[in-house]
Amino acid sequence: MKKFFLLTFLLSLFVGCGTTQETLVKTTQNTSTQEVKKTIETIPQDKDVIVGKLDNGLTYYIRHNAKPEKKVELRLAVNAGSILEDDDQQGLAHFMEHMNFNGLKHFPKNKLVDYLQSIGVRFGADLNAYTSFDQTVYMLPIPLDDPKNLEGGLTVIHDWAYFANLTDEEIDKERGVVLEEYRLGLGADKRMMAKWLPVALKGSKYAERLPIGKKNILENFKYETLRRFHKDWYRPDLEAVIVVGDINPEEIEKKIKTLFADIPKAENPRKRKTFYIPNHEGTVISIAADKEAGMNNVRIEYRDKEDFKQDNSVKQYRDGIVEGLFSAIIRNRLKDLADNSDNPPYSFAFAYHGTSIGRTKQAYTAIAYTDADKKIDALKALLRENKKALLFGFSQAELDRAKKSRLARYEQYLNNKNTEESSRIVGQYIRNFLENEPIPSIEWEYNMHKKTLPEITLAEVNALAKKFIHKDNRTIIITGIDKKGEALITEAQVQKAIDDVDNEKLTKSVDTKVASSLLDQKPKAGKIVKEEKNADLGTTTLYLDNGAKVVYKKTDFKNDEVKMMAFKFGGKSLFDTNLLKKVNFALSAVPDGGVNGFKKSDLRKILAGKNANVRMYFGANDLSISGSARPKDLELMFQQLYLNQTKINKDEKAYASWKMRQAAFLGNLGNMPQYKFMLAFSDFTNQNNPRYVSPIPTKELLDAQDYDSAYDNFTKYFSSANDFYYYFVGNFDEAQLREYVKTYIGAIPNKNIAGKYKKYPDYSLKGFKEFVYKAGKDPKSSVSIIYYGKAKATGKQKMYIKALGEILTNKLIERIREKESGVYGVGARGSINKIPVEKYNFRISFPCGPDNSRKLIASTMDEINKLINEGPSEEDLKKIKTEWKIQFKEKLKQNDFWLDYLSDNDYVNADPKRYKEYLDAVEKMTTKDIQQAAVTYLKNAKNRIIGIWYPEGYTEKK
Repeated sequence: MKKFFLLTFLLSLFVGCGTTQETLVKTTQNTSTQEVKKTIETIPQDKDVIVGKLDNGLTYYIRHNAKPEKKVELRLAVNAGSILEDDDQQGLAHFMEHMNFNGLKHFPKNKLVDYLQSIGVRFGADLNAYTSFDQTVYMLPIPLDDPKNLEGGLTVIHDWAYFANLTDEEIDKERGVVLEEYRLGLGADKRMMAKWLPVALKGSKYAERLPIGKKNILENFKYETLRRFHKDWYRPDLEAVIVVGDINPEEIEKKIKTLFADIPKAENPRKRKTFYIPNHEGTVISIAADKEAGMNNVRIEYRDKEDFKQDNSVKQYRDGIVEGLFSAIIRNRLKDLADNSDNPPYSFAFAYHGTSIGRTKQAYTAIAYTDADKKIDALKALLRENKKALLFGFSQAELDRAKKSRLARYEQYLNNKNTEESSRIVGQYIRNFLENEPIPSIEWEYNMHKKTLPEITLAEVNALAKKFIHKDNRTIIITGIDKKGEALITEAQVQKAIDDVDNEKLTKSVDTKVASSLLDQKPKAGKIVKEEKNADLGTTTLYLDNGAKVVYKKTDFKNDEVKMMAFKFGGKSLFDTNLLKKVNFALSAVPDGGVNGFKKSDLRKILAGKNANVRMYFGANDLSISGSARPKDLELMFQQLYLNQTKINKDEKAYASWKMRQAAFLGNLGNMPQYKFMLAFSDFTNQNNPRYVSPIPTKELLDAQDYDSAYDNFTKYFSSANDFYYYFVGNFDEAQLREYVKTYIGAIPNKNIAGKYKKYPDYSLKGFKEFVYKAGKDPKSSVSIIYYGKAKATGKQKMYIKALGEILTNKLIERIREKESGVYGVGARGSINKIPVEKYNFRISFPCGPDNSRKLIASTMDEINKLINEGPSEEDLKKIKTEWKIQFKEKLKQNDFWLDYLSDNDYVNADPKRYKEYLDAVEKMTTKDIQQAAVTYLKNAKNRIIGIWYPEGYTEKK
């Protein structure tokens, strides 16, 4: 029912409105008895998906989807997670997930990852899995360039479902990896959770079964304890195989019936129980603070009194639409409150109705992120907005905007149906199996919205406030920074805040009217003075009389999408050191003032139901703009582009609001030990750079900013069209696009501000350095190794250093993760930049235990020396080549790829035909090329920094 693209949108708002549903009842009248009979109208299943079940109980979903070509997405969904663990198994549902990558029937020991890498599947990025309270899901995308890959992929899923080897040796090896993942989770958030979770979920087993488990069990569990979990829960009646991609569904169905038939049906299976979260009277309050916390969070949860059960009915779906409208209006009000106050009570807030933990209880939840001294203010703000909704409801205009936005979203889903990637489709089938979520077609969903939205009344939406907002079954959780010298918030203070708002006399929110359009009249259009076409690229380049250059490429990759970007050289490099430090952060705040006299909240109203956006960035060496639109809203994107470059408002109030929100949200990150290390390491590496500014905007840095100067410089450089490059890629009407280019880009004045950046001396540290930093109380460390220096930014050298990083990553995964069990994750990455100067950077990083840091550094250096002295094996390089070829063929059918490619042509003066030679260049790359890159960038490096983070008080063992 909720396509993955819908889920992606909802998750970006932490919303699950599509799951809040009850039973639709149609009434029919019996003419003879005049009795009213009730029948349930159910949601029809999408005819494009085949759903079946084998005799052993295994469920399967199969759907053909040709985007991307020659690729299939495979999933194994297991209806079992940590909630099913026995007391001696805590953490073993997740441990079992790990073991399915460490020895299967057809892939013993570590052969699985090796095999998948050989066919172009990346470990972690493509091949992955997750374990939660109620489920475990395995993800496997398979390229189909070689038809044999499909058989291999299905065999992997087959083995995951039942045939894990679970040898003593591999279990012991994986303990270290899982314990490293456990170590990663240590810190302030976990300590605070240990305080509030038992309070918030009192009486529920969910409070006792965090998926990561308990350290002593992970270290000491007996082999048979894990095997018992596998035997009990990895069985076909609790599993589903999902296959979506460029395949023949009938053939896949035959293969599944044959391949998975050897999994035996469970005999006397252990009952898979459903777990509940009990109701409670009144309000439960839980407060937790920690000196190492990085954020301050206020959460109010009003749990529904009735348990939830998905029933596949149309009324339940309709109820979900109504609840989604309620949540959308509340979210807009919370945004407006933050944007329109010069001293907002929070930096960011949102609200939603949906399932939080478990599958049987839903809740209306409001959450705010704030500063340490504004927790009570944030709590009152959330309570106040909820009370207003309860007392006064919403306005018809608010509801109409929410309806427009929701319908526009579904219209876009419908229009993009035939160009949607398989990876965005599989999620709905996983949810159907695990949660009984319906799976109608997108045509049905769109038509349902088109029919239902006009019928939904304001009274119906307002009535939900009484259902959602109540004093019983309410939980308030406040977490955040325990600041030295400041008293902690008490339950008494929280209760007083509740009482204050309860007794407060509120007035109805006034929904002010705004203009219906961004512009009263169109600006005076410019002229196209020159035009060029490139048949190889399928592009047209327009040169305007104001000095702007526009490149566009029409595609059919997405039916309902147009992407844009623009850049102009210059940026912060044009500022002297004094000015740079006064405006570095404040430049980001300038767009928050709105445009053409409209505030951000006004723009949300004007653009409701439209899909067009533009974002402005003032970078180190350039100005840049990004945007996107549906074809029908393309003119709105151009209007925003024009106004953002010519008519940005100067708004001190908006700036004050932005500054407070930045300090509360980002500034507090520096309180966390890992961020302290990152900041200290950044300060160390930039100690010779007089132009260096810390990457995190602390309150002190923000207070030193000069908004007037930031505004003046932002508007000065963006408002001159000359030397700006614009790029448009997507499914647009060419004549229409050209007209918009002349009307809106052509109207931007030419102020003769040249698009050039300024170069500065190389301020980087010279030589081999080591930086050791200590922070935090947990036994956690991390290592960063950086090589850098001058380099030629040729296409081949960029390719070689990138390949070197990916090959080294694979070798380090094999060695320090799989063999030495010393890390959970590790990565190496190399790149060469041309702007502002040609320079390479090669970085290796991994988290680890403090006692292992030096040993793992030595192992890393050993792997580097092997690449220097011996080079990679042919098989190592072949894995990378295969992966790159597959990725490139997919990228050629993506708007984002072409947008980056076309802009890179001008940004670094690259050969526009290089994409035609890419596959041949990859094929010609040799192990000697990679070995020489290792020699050039690692062995002959003149600069290297090793940074190590240890906990406070740690002493290295000699």
